[in-house]
Amino acid sequence: MESKNPFFKTKTFSNTSAANDNVSVIDYNETMTVSGTINKSFILLMLLVATAFITWTLAFNGYNPIVLTIGGAIVGLILVVVSSFKPQLSTYLAPAYALFEGLFIGGISAFFEASYPGLVIQAVGGTFVTFLVCFALYKYNIVKVTEKFKSVVIAATLAIGVYYLVSWLLSMFTSFQPVHYGNSMMSIGISVFVIVIAALNLFLDFDQIEKGAHQRMPKFMEWYGAMGLMVTLVWLYIEFLRLLSKLSSRD
Repeated sequence: MESKNPFFKTKTFSNTSAANDNVSVIDYNETMTVSGTINKSFILLMLLVATAFITWTLAFNGYNPIVLTIGGAIVGLILVVVSSFKPQLSTYLAPAYALFEGLFIGGISAFFEASYPGLVIQAVGGTFVTFLVCFALYKYNIVKVTEKFKSVVIAATLAIGVYYLVSWLLSMFTSFQPVHYGNSMMSIGISVFVIVIAALNLFLDFDQIEKGAHQRMPKFMEWYGAMGLMVTLVWLYIEFLRLLSKLSSRD
């Protein structure tokens, strides 16, 4: 089984590991480490926050950053796809992804903040508290990533992806109103479920990063791992924004 995060596909990690096996002598300083991946994750986070500040500032100074917001989302998605097939380019693509995704995050955050003041700080807090809790549960082996655990999380993630895609297509071409729209209790329940699944994906991400370091994969896999972890965190943050906006609209 494998994580639905495209950056943590078992095939990708296995192929990279196999390539290492063909090298007679590997310098440990040139191989993937957990600490190195964590450091690069912080770098990507700082880059994302820096560009998010740009679209955020534009939005609250009377400008409409819609082009930068949508453009950042599209380019970020393209970089994700390219890196999933060419992980060796992650050294360059990962920072680029963080920069463009930051434009999207800043714009979407400004939209929610304008509608519901104080919402963004709550979403940021919820995202990082969830991350820290999941990391602690994984680090101290309270939650173990078994094959059964993987299969359940992957199946649920795939179901969410298919549901969102079908709902979006139907709403685009018909008068269909997806059940997760609005602020009904059903809609709120769906958002809570999606957040739980996104959080569970973090465990799969931690597991694959640890395995990659154990298998002494090439150094560029640290950027690959950091980028993948950022993808999950962005997903989690956006879902927190959606949930909190639904709750705020009921007040």
